[in-house]
Amino acid sequence: IGLGYKGHVIKEYFLNYSSVNSDFQINLKSGELKLYQSHQDDWDVTLVDTGHSSMTGGRLLRLKEHLEEKPFIATYGDGLANVNIKELITFHKAHGKLATLTSVRPAARFGEVEISECEVKSFKEKPQTQTGWINGGYFVFQPEFFNLIDGDKTVLEAEPLEMAASSGQLMAFQHTGFWQCMDTLRDKNFLEKLYTSGKKPWFLTYDD
Repeated sequence: IGLGYKGHVIKEYFLNYSSVNSDFQINLKSGELKLYQSHQDDWDVTLVDTGHSSMTGGRLLRLKEHLEEKPFIATYGDGLANVNIKELITFHKAHGKLATLTSVRPAARFGEVEISECEVKSFKEKPQTQTGWINGGYFVFQPEFFNLIDGDKTVLEAEPLEMAASSGQLMAFQHTGFWQCMDTLRDKNFLEKLYTSGKKPWFLTYDD
């Protein structure tokens, strides 16, 4: 995980992962901790300070030394989607290019009205847009992609991806399932409403 602003909060979460995700008893005098129904995941999580002011490309470059010399997956931390990662990787391996981005068509912010001669033919309340694919933020990169990143000030979505596209080395994995960014308070409220209602469309279940 590439950390920047308030990275210490994420570090503290993982340092206290077992207690945060478990019921426990603590002796306030001795500090002795007894966990009940301990929640443990067999994951190795690497937390890397990638700079307070680094741009997206710069953060990725600072992670290079922690990655093996083979294709790797990258994503942002401000959105939810049910992208099928296995299919994404299969697509990337099949085309043999330098980079793959996941393209999505987000839901329209307003209701969509189809009009003919002033007569409303159809109305859809905030449907998924039918045109205009955008960057959905799930990538697969070959290790050589790092050669397109200069340093901390490099914006991933500018020179690196633009150069990959202009040289025919960028492919799009088209995702038509759930995708939602969390850029604004409106987005946050929408996702929290889904979560509290029990609907979690960003969950994807498939066979191993």
